[in-house]
Amino acid sequence: MLQLDFRLLATFVRAAHTGTLSAAAIQVGRTQSAVTMQMQRLEDTLGQNLFHRSGSGVRLTGNGERFLAYAERMLRIHDEAISALSDKGLHGSIDFGSPEDYLVAFFPSLLRSFGAMHPDVEIKVVAAPTVELRSLLHSRKVDLALVSTMNAHGPEDVVRTEPLVWVGSKPTLELHDFGDTIPLALPASNAMDHKAACDAMARAGLHYKISYASNSIAGLIAVTRSGLAISVMTRGAVPSDLHILNAPLPALPLLGILIAFAEAQRSPAVEAFADHVRNVLPSF
Repeated sequence: MLQLDFRLLATFVRAAHTGTLSAAAIQVGRTQSAVTMQMQRLEDTLGQNLFHRSGSGVRLTGNGERFLAYAERMLRIHDEAISALSDKGLHGSIDFGSPEDYLVAFFPSLLRSFGAMHPDVEIKVVAAPTVELRSLLHSRKVDLALVSTMNAHGPEDVVRTEPLVWVGSKPTLELHDFGDTIPLALPASNAMDHKAACDAMARAGLHYKISYASNSIAGLIAVTRSGLAISVMTRGAVPSDLHILNAPLPALPLLGILIAFAEAQRSPAVEAFADHVRNVLPSF
């Protein structure tokens, strides 16, 4: 009778999600050679090849894809059993995704408060725009994520609304002295904020150029501070030394913030973190 080691399952899931044994080794605190041997042991136990291996990393075989669903389910049930029968509270790990501006604005204190209540839950954070987070959720590379929607007042599960604002190094657009063409520092073109800014400028008939595009909020802030361009970000992410700009710049939309999940069946740790976000995020 086959017996599966839960440590091997945990390492397998990490390797499947990261696509490299070296990254999995860092996450589980082992050497890469130890992880390589662990995955070989798992494949030998199952009598199946789980990975296609190449110089750039690993990719799941068909059997690996099927086994991943079982491995994640077994690990989730394991965590549920430990949490249900232990008097030490929640255990387990969470892969959480969020746009970077939400992380900057809300999550230092939110993560600290959750960690104080559940110190045995490990949270790994992935920063990415909404379009990329949707893909990560679909491939189960994150367990849950904060994602944005332009329909801020529609879905019942919107946990917070957050306005997009124009941001500059000086109090008004005129003081920047840009001339007829306004230089913009925006998130990358696949980000919701980028499209919202360009659409608003086009509707207002204002001339603009994209001077800088990056999904790094630190990069956008640095360019905005330089005075070489104005940017768009959520109001909560605006640093105190920068200014929110109004007319003649056009109004920008109100974003809704949703919690999205990779799977309908969730571990107690994921459910608890989602509940914490729902309870705390509206108060910021």
